[in-house]
Amino acid sequence: MGTRRPRTGHDWKLLAESCTALLERLPHLVDEHLRQLTEYSPVYGQVLPHDQQWREAQEAMRIGIETLSAPRDSPRRDLAHAEDTGRRRARQGLPLDLVVHAYRNAGYLLWDALVDGAAGQEPARLSALMRSTTMVWSAVDAQAQSASEAYRATEAELRRRTDEQLQALLDALLEGRTTPGLAARAAAGLDLPEHGPYAVVVLRAERREPAERPVRGAGFRFIWRMRADGEVGVVALTPGQNLDGVARLLEGRCAGPGGISPVVPGLAELGRARRLAELALRTCPPDAPAVVRLDQRMPTALVVSQPELAGRLVADVFGALLELEPGDRAVLLETLEAWLACEGSAGRAAGRLYCHRNTVFNRLRRLEQLTSRSLARPRDLIELTLALDAYRLPGARRSPAGRPDPSGPERDGPGRPERTG
Repeated sequence: MGTRRPRTGHDWKLLAESCTALLERLPHLVDEHLRQLTEYSPVYGQVLPHDQQWREAQEAMRIGIETLSAPRDSPRRDLAHAEDTGRRRARQGLPLDLVVHAYRNAGYLLWDALVDGAAGQEPARLSALMRSTTMVWSAVDAQAQSASEAYRATEAELRRRTDEQLQALLDALLEGRTTPGLAARAAAGLDLPEHGPYAVVVLRAERREPAERPVRGAGFRFIWRMRADGEVGVVALTPGQNLDGVARLLEGRCAGPGGISPVVPGLAELGRARRLAELALRTCPPDAPAVVRLDQRMPTALVVSQPELAGRLVADVFGALLELEPGDRAVLLETLEAWLACEGSAGRAAGRLYCHRNTVFNRLRRLEQLTSRSLARPRDLIELTLALDAYRLPGARRSPAGRPDPSGPERDGPGRPERTG
């Protein structure tokens, strides 16, 4: 970035003489500069001790004066110094507008001092100084711009580092680490209370779709984290708010499947909340559209949390049913699922399945015979319901040997037979 020099060697000589005289008055100019800055804003004095501020202002003004009188091809030391100052002020936290104001203020002081020094002397000196006006203010503008660009770049880097540090703190909490002071540091950095009601939302990765994620609303604050296996949201609730409001806020904004944890009492419990939210997510079939609450899926959560027992439950309850042709098996299980969803109403289940209600009764009777269980007996009904959940949810069950149970829906054929009853 160039600066216009005086148009003649004579003008440059007169300007250089004026700048040399100005250096002798530099301590007084620095004192006046700092006085005006403090009068403009007390923040200047709050960021730096006066002695340090004085030394740095003296060096900046000295370099600026020497630049004005330097030969045309001299290196721009003033711009390099301005870049260093911009980076330093960003790290110190001085607002950018005050950094720019300091350069402008110093420029006014130096220019006034140059004019005062030329006043009363030969007219040629003042004329040469007037011809240098554009060059002087171009130098001040270039310094302010260099400082501003360096300030913004440093500020962006500091913000990126801060974000990474805060994300690392949040990840550590979500992973359940219990390092002393971790929750307190995260609370301070994220501007969240360390103690208070929180919940965690987990969304499955393969169903994540572009959507407007709620950030604030209905008294909640959401902080979202992208992870390799899905998306995690930390929800800060205000006293008196509950999970009903969280579920309503997520409805329509976050495509399922997803899980919501119970409420936990503070940031230190986010690891437990994440595990419970993941458990809630595991109760959802792959094509589920909803984000569900764990406290409303407890029976199914018990099943998916014990894969080996779930596999034994499926094998014990469905037994002979699993030996049927895939199409027959699918029809019977779909009928049971529809009947349960319709709260035991064969008529409503028939409407959902597009068949006669007697067809529903016939299928359920056959299912009872194959499982040796009665839908009229509460304990049998519980076993059938939980076994159906374990069968429908991929990965919910394991064989007694610890391997995934192959007797699941994945063995069913892609098509379904015509329903004849």
